[in-house]
Amino acid sequence: MLSIGSKAPEFVLSDQDGAEISLSDLLQDGPLIIYFYPADFTPGCTKEACSIRDIHADIQAVGLNVVGISPQDEESHLRFREQHNLPFLLLSDPDKVAIKMYDVDGPFGVGVRRATFLINQDRTIRDTIMADVRVARHLEFIQKAVILRETAGLKSR
Repeated sequence: MLSIGSKAPEFVLSDQDGAEISLSDLLQDGPLIIYFYPADFTPGCTKEACSIRDIHADIQAVGLNVVGISPQDEESHLRFREQHNLPFLLLSDPDKVAIKMYDVDGPFGVGVRRATFLINQDRTIRDTIMADVRVARHLEFIQKAVILRETAGLKSR
C-alpha cells in the first residue's frame, strides 16, 4: 500500500459508462477519496458503497470527491451503481493497473485489498487505511476526512 506523503500514481480507467477518466481529471475539482474494493454485489462491498452513498452530500459539501475502483467491467459497475443509486463514479480496472500501482492487489495476485486513500489536488497521499473485512473502518475514515475539512472551514465552491 502506498504511504502517506507519497505521490499518487496517474492512471486512466473507464467509468461505468465507458468514458475514460484519469486521476488528473478526478482531481480538477478538489481532493479525492479513492476506495478500492473487491467486487460489485458482494455483501461487504455493497455495504461499503451504500454507506458512502448515504454520506455523499456531506462529502461533497466540504469539497471532496469520491470514486470506487474494482476489477469488474463497466457493465457490472453500471448495474451496481443503478441498483444501489450510487451518486459517485465507479472505475473498472480488469487488468489491475491502478490496483497494482497503489499496491492493493490481493495476496498472490488474487482479489483486491479493501483500501481507501485521501489524495490532495497535487497528488500527495494525505491519508490511507486498509481494512479488508472491517468495512466500517472505511466509513469512519471518510467521515473523519469530512469532519477535518469542515472544522478547517473548507467548503465546496
